Parts: sequence; C-alpha cells; structure tokens
Amino acid sequence: MEGALSPLPEAGGPLRGSRCADCAVAVHPADPSCPRCGGPAEPVVLSGTGTLWTWTVQHHAPKSPPYVQPAAGFEPFAVGYVELPEGVRVLAVLDLRAEDLKIGMPVAVAAADGVPRARGVAV
Repeated sequence: MEGALSPLPEAGGPLRGSRCADCAVAVHPADPSCPRCGGPAEPVVLSGTGTLWTWTVQHHAPKSPPYVQPAAGFEPFAVGYVELPEGVRVLAVLDLRAEDLKIGMPVAVAAADGVPRARGVAV
C-alpha cells in the first residue's frame, strides 16, 4: 500500500516482549523464562515495523463471550503474522483492505486492546 497512512486505531504504544539473557531469543508476549533454553528473560521493547509473513480474512464472528458484537454487526477483518527484525512473529489485526495485502510487504505494528494492530508502511 502506498501513499498516506492512517493512524493505528486504539494503538497503545510499542510492543513489549522479552529476550533471553542466555541465548538471546526474543518472544511476544513477554515471558519471564525462555521458551528455548528455560533461562531467565528480560523485558524489551520490540521493533515497531516488520514484514507481513502471512495473512487471512476472518469472515465469521468470534465466539461470544468474550467477543461482543458491535451494534452495526460483524464486519470481516484481516489478521496476519508480522515478522519483526528480532525474529519474532506477532499476530496482529491488519488495518488494511484485503486486496492491498501482500506477503513480504512492510507493516507497522503497535500494541492495542486485545491483539496488536498493524498497517502498511509507505515505501
């Protein structure tokens, strides 16, 4: 997607994860121990941009509860994994039209209510 960028809705700031003090593996969400070696992990702020690794469109409303359908009804939305430079793949709602999504495209990702949110980055 090229051109003007829309702001990330409900963005809550940078993604926070953790990195292992022993083997340097980074994860999201943060975890006090490393999933690879079991060593201690320290909190880190993860990169705000990455590449779209894969994506799909959610055509059915999630189960309720905890999902609460908006008054206007359910609207399909795109979700995908964004691969960050740290090697972490983060699940995010993609605030882009499905026809604009391309695997490998640059995206910005930020923390939000629920799962992170991502949008295209102008190239």
